[in-house]
Amino acid sequence: MAMFVVCVALMIATALAFVLVPLLRHRSGATDPAARRLRALDQALAAGVIDADEHARKREVLVASSAEATPARPSRGAFAALLLVALLLPASALLLYRLVGAPQALDPANVAAAPADEHGPDMQKAIEALAARLAQQPDDVEGWALLARAYQATGRTQESLDAYRHAHELAKDNPAVTVEYAQALAVVAPDHRIQGESRDLLEGVLKVDASNQRALWLLGISDYQAGHYDAAIARWNTLMPLLEAGSEVAASVKQQIAEAEAKRDGKETPAPMRPPARESSQGIAASAAPTKDTAASGTAAAAPRLTVQVSLDPKLAGKLDADATLFVFARAASGPPMPLAIQRLKASQLPLTVTLDESMGMLPNMKLSMFPQVVVGARISKSGNALPQSGDLQVLSAPLDVHRSEPLALAIDQVVP
Repeated sequence: MAMFVVCVALMIATALAFVLVPLLRHRSGATDPAARRLRALDQALAAGVIDADEHARKREVLVASSAEATPARPSRGAFAALLLVALLLPASALLLYRLVGAPQALDPANVAAAPADEHGPDMQKAIEALAARLAQQPDDVEGWALLARAYQATGRTQESLDAYRHAHELAKDNPAVTVEYAQALAVVAPDHRIQGESRDLLEGVLKVDASNQRALWLLGISDYQAGHYDAAIARWNTLMPLLEAGSEVAASVKQQIAEAEAKRDGKETPAPMRPPARESSQGIAASAAPTKDTAASGTAAAAPRLTVQVSLDPKLAGKLDADATLFVFARAASGPPMPLAIQRLKASQLPLTVTLDESMGMLPNMKLSMFPQVVVGARISKSGNALPQSGDLQVLSAPLDVHRSEPLALAIDQVVP
């Protein structure tokens, strides 16, 4: 933001210079009597009214007298006009920007959180422009972090990791950048585990800031992945008082604690709970007086099941490799980029209908029911890698309710750049 303000100030100053300098010169020249006399003298010589000797004598006297005279000042009217221009030009520019511009676009959080259906050509151009600027200004930490988030939002995980690494190298004492870099390391890892360098970075953050919520959450996941359930429970119990009571995030952490306790004690994993903030009054009323049927099917009803109808846009038919791998997946609309549910199929099976549910997650502690909104996508990968590669064919939905019951139709119509 600071850089933007400086650029705007320089641009306004340049615009004022183009307007004011000529005006000042014009006023100064127009009100100088000596200048008018010199022009008249030159015209008299050209017309033959005086000869060269007389012209030289009179010009010498005129120049000497004008040097002793006080330079003429612009009139009060001229000065008022110039002052009005100097004030109105920047004010009108700022007003116009507020009316038709997009000042909220300067917020990196807004750029990174753009819905999936807005990641079109304009988004790609913005990313390319930012990358080009960072090539000229490689010490811009905020710029590298913004570029990393933009890459992450568009599924370019390896490029996101590279950008986060650059930002971290520039600001190793920045907890927010360190946590995001640690998470990016886990996303790119083949098993998506938070271990090694990723875990070391998070533990380093907690040594400086013991109440860092994201570090506590991710280290709890790391402990859970390693089967250290008591450690995971302790991390998340430390996190709970820091969260807003009754929020969806608090409900998700509470659910994770219950699952870790069940794993530790060898008990059945508790049914996932729908976040209270998204329950309707009708749903609460129904749960208050359950019948035998609803009690028996309560777990199934609470678990999300997304029906996805996938096809290929005819314009990409020539690019289809029938032997390529087809991934159909759902990920959190706002949260970690790894899929919450994913199916691996063959591209030759298109068109097809699949169902995504809780049993298809990549991580046991990251479930569909933990997030109110998800983005559903389909990707055809020649390499067979679940991570997007240049040349893959894909489609991403807009954010939608994780408990959506209607089938979702997706037509693969994009090429990963």
